[in-house]
Amino acid sequence: QVQLVESGGGLVQAGDSLRLSCAASGRTSTSYNMGWFRQAPGKEREFVASISRTGLTTDYADSLKGRFTISRANIKNTVYLQMNDLKAEDTALYYCAASTTLLLVRDRYQYWGQGTQVTVSS
Repeated sequence: QVQLVESGGGLVQAGDSLRLSCAASGRTSTSYNMGWFRQAPGKEREFVASISRTGLTTDYADSLKGRFTISRANIKNTVYLQMNDLKAEDTALYYCAASTTLLLVRDRYQYWGQGTQVTVSS
C-alpha cells in the first residue's frame, strides 16, 4: 500500500504557473503508475495526466496538452504536475493517485491523496 500527499496548490492569477507535488510513502512509488486528477465545484472528477512507472510514457487530457506537464523523481518518491498559463477554468481540487495496472490508464486508480486546492483568479 502507498500513501499520497499533495502539495503546492494555492491562489494565483490567470497566466501564472504552479507546480504541484505528490509525495509517496509506504510501498515504493516505482511499483505504480501515477496520475493527476481534478474536481471543480459541481463537476465530476476528471483525468488530467498520468505517467508510467519508469517515467518514459505519459498521457494527458487533450484539453490540457501543451500547458500541463507530468514528471516523476523516483529517487524522491515524488510526482509533479507543472501547470503553465493557468486559466480560471483550471480552478479545482487536484488529486494525486496511484495505479497498479500494467499499462497506463485513465481510470482504475486504487490509491488517492487528499487533494490540494488550486484557485485561479481572472
